[in-house]
Order: sequence, then structure tokens, then C-alpha cells
Amino acid sequence: MSAPNAPSAIPSEAFDANAPFYRHVLQALAGAGVPFLVGGAFGSAAFTGIDRPTKDLDLFIRREDYERIAALMRAHGYRAEMTFPHWLAKVYGDDGAFVDLIFNSGNGILPVDDEWFAHGSDAVVLDVPVKAAPVEESLCSKAFIMERERFDGADVAHLLRACAESLDWQRLARRFGPHWRVLLAHLVLFGFIYPADRDRVPRWLMDDLMARLHHELAAPAPDTNLCGGTLLSREQYLHDVEREGLQDARAVCGTMTERDIDDWTQAIPGRAE
Repeated sequence: MSAPNAPSAIPSEAFDANAPFYRHVLQALAGAGVPFLVGGAFGSAAFTGIDRPTKDLDLFIRREDYERIAALMRAHGYRAEMTFPHWLAKVYGDDGAFVDLIFNSGNGILPVDDEWFAHGSDAVVLDVPVKAAPVEESLCSKAFIMERERFDGADVAHLLRACAESLDWQRLARRFGPHWRVLLAHLVLFGFIYPADRDRVPRWLMDDLMARLHHELAAPAPDTNLCGGTLLSREQYLHDVEREGLQDARAVCGTMTERDIDDWTQAIPGRAE
């Protein structure tokens, strides 16, 4: 179960001047019966109680619902665009305010599927009853964000600490799949950050992940030139794939095409010619 005791409201200090726009978007989607899940800073605050300034509102949607949502937003006078076809669209209001519509992770390995919606939790955002994105899927998506200018490890640690007893640990581990080393890394760091809370991570999970690690260490290194770093950062491992000739993990581990990878790379600030 995903944090059934999550707070039902986010304190008003988390909101800013764009709150009326956010509220209108939420009301429009809810009124039209379009399924969505609130994530990002708003979603994290619903589970952890930690407020922080945010430049936008993150909504998780199914990719197949985007055209319907875009038409609805245009009917309300807003502009909708497919920003990056492999994972992100946006809805723009006045004065530069925008809402992110997210249907995959930025590295293309965690599409929003029916399971996200099956495990969403009730919350209230800007006085609108909504569903918050499940903690398990939120943790998985945040765990891979290790850019030079942004690292979501603190969000992962806070979510683990706030929701450890209610997490579906088996589903969380399954979401990481072959990328279980990333989960293990965050769980090890969790015990470093909160020593008194380290036993809140199930022993069976740590034993399983450590057994996998020991098994790998005992086996010969794989004969591959894969660079998994691109699943963690779109910029910091470009040298490895562009100059060292290593294979970009995004091209083989998720939904991204070579065109998606190129477009996402060119969008790095200062990268485009």
C-alpha cells in the first residue's frame, strides 16, 4: 500500500503567485474526468510535509491521454505543447506559468502505466481533491536524477523515512528491475543519512540486493561497452558515449530513440549550436 496515512493537504506556504493557474488546471482535468496524478514538489510535500518553492506543477499522465488533455487546455485558453515526445509535455498559462505533463522518466525507462494509477493516494492540492503519484514510482523516478546541477537523493531519503512502513517494497524493487544497483546505492546512503532509521528498510531486501552484488563480484565482468551513466545524467557522461565510444544505455534500456536522445541532448543549456 502506498502511504495510506498521507496528509490530505499541503500547507499554503508551498504555493506561490501561480496558484490560481495551477488550481484551474486541476479543476479542469478533474471536472473532465481525465486521470492524472500530482507529483513533484507538491506530491512530495503531501507525503513528507516538507514544503519548498517550486517553479511549476508536475502532473503524471498516460501518454495516450495527452491529445485529450491538450484539447481541454486549449478550450480553457491555455497553450499546450509536446516538449519532448519521449517523456514530457507542457501547458502554459499567463506570465510564464506552466504545468509539466509527464508520461515517462527523462531517461525513458519508467513509463507511466496503469499501475501508477492503481496505487495513487488521495490528497488535496489547492483545495482540489486529487490523487498523488505513488511513493514507490516517485522514488524510482527520482532515484535516477543525478545531474550536476540537480540531485534528487535527498527527496529519495525523505520519502523513505516518511513512508518506510507503508511502502510496497517488493513493487519498489521490481520497478528498478535490472537497475537494482541504483536502488541499493540509495538504501546504503539512507542508512548513512539516518543511522537510527536504517532498520526500517526490510532486512530481506538488503540481503537480496547484497546477494546480487556478491554474485556479480564473483563473476567475470561482462563483455560490454555499455555506459549506464546516461540513465543518471543526460550531460555528465556524454564524453563517454561521444568520445570514448561507449554505448548509450538509454538506447537499449528504455523507450528512447536515437532522435529522442539527440533532441534531449541538444536541449542541455549551452549545448545547442
